[in-house]
Amino acid sequence: MAIVAGIDVGTQSTKVLCYDTEARNILATSQSPHELISREDGSREQEASWWIGAMISCFASIDPVIRRSIEAVGVSGQQHGFVPVDASGEVLHAVKLWNDVSTAAECAQISSCAGGDAQLLAGEGNLILPGYTASKILWFKKHHPDKYGKMAHILLPHDYINFWLTGNAVMEYGDASGTALLDIKSRTWSRKLLRCIDAKRDLSEVLPRLIEAHQVAGNLTAKAATLLGLVEGIPVSSGGGDNMMGAIGTGTVTDGTLTMSLGTSGTIYGASDTPVIDPQGLLAAFCSSTGAWLPLLCTMNCTVASEVTRKLFDQGVAQFDAIANEAPIGCEGVVMLPYFTGERTPNYPRGKACLMGFDLHNMKVRNINRAALESAIFGLRLGLDAFKDLGYRAKEIRLIGGGAKSSVWRQMVADICNLPVVVPAVPEAAAFGAALQAFWALEHAGGKDTGISGIVADHVVLEQEASCVPIPANVTRYAKAYENYMLYVSAVKPIFG
Repeated sequence: MAIVAGIDVGTQSTKVLCYDTEARNILATSQSPHELISREDGSREQEASWWIGAMISCFASIDPVIRRSIEAVGVSGQQHGFVPVDASGEVLHAVKLWNDVSTAAECAQISSCAGGDAQLLAGEGNLILPGYTASKILWFKKHHPDKYGKMAHILLPHDYINFWLTGNAVMEYGDASGTALLDIKSRTWSRKLLRCIDAKRDLSEVLPRLIEAHQVAGNLTAKAATLLGLVEGIPVSSGGGDNMMGAIGTGTVTDGTLTMSLGTSGTIYGASDTPVIDPQGLLAAFCSSTGAWLPLLCTMNCTVASEVTRKLFDQGVAQFDAIANEAPIGCEGVVMLPYFTGERTPNYPRGKACLMGFDLHNMKVRNINRAALESAIFGLRLGLDAFKDLGYRAKEIRLIGGGAKSSVWRQMVADICNLPVVVPAVPEAAAFGAALQAFWALEHAGGKDTGISGIVADHVVLEQEASCVPIPANVTRYAKAYENYMLYVSAVKPIFG
């Protein structure tokens, strides 16, 4: 048994969690916020140096005795971000993030070159969407050719943190699949798509070496150890994207379990022993960070809908929830389409938020509040329907993210999805998953053939008192409200699609 640390480099902040695998308790947690660069063209960027500064700040706030006892580190990172690095290890440009929608033109160019959406789904398994990394590389080539020429490494956020920690440029299959450049069935880089981005340069030479999920990315360098207060040479696991690490942290590593995350973005994903490719293209055909696959739906706007509505009406969280709870299911016909930052699912990169369905009687604050909450879950219900269409039979939803703290939202998820909802005891699922993966890698490095499912079974605990089950009458009402919501989603396609 060992003490391990999980680092989660998210959109809003970096978090560190230290976990004692023998006592099975969290020894320390810390958090440091990030800024965000937003532009009218849909750009969403951060400086990679901000992540390093935040990580150093997080470790500095943890007891030095705990830091010196850490035996392995795992890293979770926001998916899809593009970190171009030169031969000396310097980052060449601000990092374009997962929620950057400024590359729609580049997506169309790559998709056309690859033969269109049907060919992409039949071949590599994923569409080329603005959130993914592929179009960001082409954008960089077009807009910054001099910097592009100096690019020695294409890294994702968690890869860059691993690179800073170990000096090694490697990538595991989960985050690699989120670039949209990986053939998820053969688990190899798609030469066709790489040529669509650059027909003259072999981009496989600047993509990281792919490693298995249980392997180590490398060992902590002396410089990183000094700055973080850790022991030089301890292993750093392969890590993964935040959703992949969240799957480990919630125990979603075997068929039949679904995790739903209600954060800035909304996600719903499930574990699968075989590749899952959605012919509709709603579910992303990702690999997991456990050696399997992780079909996933992501919406770019989740808790943002409730946050901006609260600010509009100058309400606190408790007041907002209470007022929303006064409104009937379906909000008397009021519908919010929460496309505040464009949208990935459905693919509306030019999307704008809308409030619709008002009449002389239903234009009430309570209906607007509730519509903000319902819209976030209705957006994720699309993913649940896609899972069902593909024959995936879910047993329950494990709910994480800021929205999981709301009893109103928990019951809403259960009723809209018609599934029991449970909440993991450790709310920071991505950081916890990274810590558990670090323990897994440490076990393998020590010659043990420990399975990730066994580790999850031993360490992931559910808070039964926060669980809830569907209420049949509510399920029926929500089904009608969801049908109404989808009419509006379809109606705006000519404008936003």
